[in-house]
Amino acid sequence: MEKKIACFMPFSGKESSELTIAALKASQVVDKIIIVSGKDTLHEITDPLVSFLESDGLTSSATLRKLGELADQPYILLYTGFFPLDPGIFALKRLMQVCDDTSAGIVYSDYIENKDGKLSPHPVIDYQEGSLRDDFNFGSLIMYEGSAFRDACAKMERDYKFAGLYDLRLKISRQHPVIHLPELLYTIVETDTRRSGEKLHDYVNPRNRAVQIEMEAACTDHLKMINAWLKPEFTQISLDNENFKYEASVIIPVKNRVRTIGDAIKSVLSQETLFRFNLIVVDNYSSDGTSDVIRSLARDDHRIIHVIPERKDLGIGGCWNEGIFHPECGKFAIQLDSDDMYIDNNVIATIVRAFYEQNCAMVIGSYKMVNFNLEDIPPGLIDHREWTPDNGRNNALRINGLGAPRSFYVPVLRNIRIPNVSYGEDYAVGLAISRHYRIGRIYDPLYLCRRWDENSDAALDVHKANSHDLYKDRIRTIELLARKKINSGSRV
Repeated sequence: MEKKIACFMPFSGKESSELTIAALKASQVVDKIIIVSGKDTLHEITDPLVSFLESDGLTSSATLRKLGELADQPYILLYTGFFPLDPGIFALKRLMQVCDDTSAGIVYSDYIENKDGKLSPHPVIDYQEGSLRDDFNFGSLIMYEGSAFRDACAKMERDYKFAGLYDLRLKISRQHPVIHLPELLYTIVETDTRRSGEKLHDYVNPRNRAVQIEMEAACTDHLKMINAWLKPEFTQISLDNENFKYEASVIIPVKNRVRTIGDAIKSVLSQETLFRFNLIVVDNYSSDGTSDVIRSLARDDHRIIHVIPERKDLGIGGCWNEGIFHPECGKFAIQLDSDDMYIDNNVIATIVRAFYEQNCAMVIGSYKMVNFNLEDIPPGLIDHREWTPDNGRNNALRINGLGAPRSFYVPVLRNIRIPNVSYGEDYAVGLAISRHYRIGRIYDPLYLCRRWDENSDAALDVHKANSHDLYKDRIRTIELLARKKINSGSRV
């Protein structure tokens, strides 16, 4: 007899749920379906394969522990969608086959999206050790090896309301492979049709704070279990050991931002300080008039250093390296994107003061989201309150960014350098710095982050978004390995 599957799914309305149940039954390998729902929906469906579990949701630890007790099948199928599941022919048998062949704890696949009646493939990315994001996209259909699922559920010691599934995944990944099957095995109706730029800051929305606290706790436990958690013990630095002509340099890498570069430069030149600072604009072969704007402003202010690199293969990170290794670079290198503006005339002074007060190698500020006309837009203030002195550098391995504006003590940054890429370069260098040094925080807004159609991340297609996510997961994997090495007694 063929091995069988128990399927867990939320209640998505009587008609939708019945269509999903029919599809599951047609596979001929599902012999138990448990619908997780609230009290008001219990028993709306009568089917010998179906039972109901009254619960506060599939993300709850209590729910998962109960599900682990209810299902003794060799395979567990989790469907999280709220529209009818449309599995491809033999899709569930294929998931079972791969799970069995690889001894995987989790198997997931690519899928097809139905957006307003238009079908398009949605590939997902491979899971790796550094795939610690709690929003990692497995799709809405995931298969678990039954004993791995039950064992992980039985070991859930914390009672999470939101982080149960995340905790489950981390526990299973410590003992079993997590396998991505690059095959289009099912179709879903996509309801979140926002562009990539509109989704970018979901995780720092203040409304999600309770969720983030739980996710941090689950990730911290995991890091401790795999010997990658770092104690809040930092290498002390002396900020007066190096002599610099300038106390600070603002660095702006830019390419083809003729509509915004002038505003960005003027916001720097308006800064008021008691020390010398300059502005290094690394112009990466702009062709839209950006270079003319920079040259015009530089003629009137000697603080502007207009750099055009010799190389033509530089990303944003490579342009940053041009800036920090420039002989006129100051002691502290302060970031400003070519789209954005400082919020007032005291930003540079505030950042430099934070370096000395917090004795840190990097300072991360906060910013306000605005549209092109500088009007506030949701979610408003982005302050990354999840960065705490005790656990910030560990939680940084879970979240998708560290905040901005970012500023660096240049001797440390020159030693680490910045990857020559145009996405995630700031995240990579921030993780590397946090491995040894304290990162200071400023929770008041320091600049206005403009969201408009020409932002580089405004509307990414699925392949570019996957490429970005894969790179950040790789950076996390590298960082995990380095931190494990430190905890094993070898300094990195």
